[in-house]
Amino acid sequence: MARRRESADALLRKEHTWLPALAPRLPLPVPVPQRLGEPSARFPRPWIVTTWVPGEPADRAPVTRAAEAATTLAAFLTALHQPAPDEAPTGRDRGGPLADHSEGFAKQLASATELGLIPDPDAVRAVWEDAAAAPDWAGPALWLHGDLHPANVLTADGTICGVIDFGDLFAGDPAYDLAAAWILLPDDTADRFHAAYQPAPDAATLLRARGWAVVRALTGILIGDAGVRSRPGGKPTWGPPAHAALRRLIATAH
Repeated sequence: MARRRESADALLRKEHTWLPALAPRLPLPVPVPQRLGEPSARFPRPWIVTTWVPGEPADRAPVTRAAEAATTLAAFLTALHQPAPDEAPTGRDRGGPLADHSEGFAKQLASATELGLIPDPDAVRAVWEDAAAAPDWAGPALWLHGDLHPANVLTADGTICGVIDFGDLFAGDPAYDLAAAWILLPDDTADRFHAAYQPAPDAATLLRARGWAVVRALTGILIGDAGVRSRPGGKPTWGPPAHAALRRLIATAH
């Protein structure tokens, strides 16, 4: 039941429209919509009933069985990343050419740096600039989850066991989802993930994925800090995995 922001209403309707058709081909459990409730006097917003997906969010129970998780995530995204129909939804402020998001990246980096959260902003900026200079995606628009951060991926026994919250489902450049290799998986695991994902991503796609991963990491760092400081919208569990992701990205910069 959406409690905030009317934009969530459209996200619920999108899940209800598209996810039942996609879910059967996915190798991990996902919350399959069963009913869409319309606004009424009892609750003035749309609401949705889905199947339950057991597991613990990865921001609270991180992946520890790295090799298995990398293979599992790669199989999930290989199955999801198929050409989408022309009427498929587009991303809200997600996907598209990385260079179009340079201003937003710069603002996030400046905010996090001013808060003392980024020890080496130049190294972060270098990763972004390499990514933003990569060629844009020239292939077909593929189905994407669109929000693969640790709170939307479930784990059990140290590996990935489910994926939730498909409200940002859209069609576009697979690099946006492939950023998850740095956001969700432990150190020294991205190469294993990329080897298992099919078709093998080219160098430009991997560069763009790193750029999106930097954006996602900065977002998580800011939300995590807001949570530590008890600010509205803050979530303290988002900070540690986001900091770890940013360290991984800097450490593997070329």
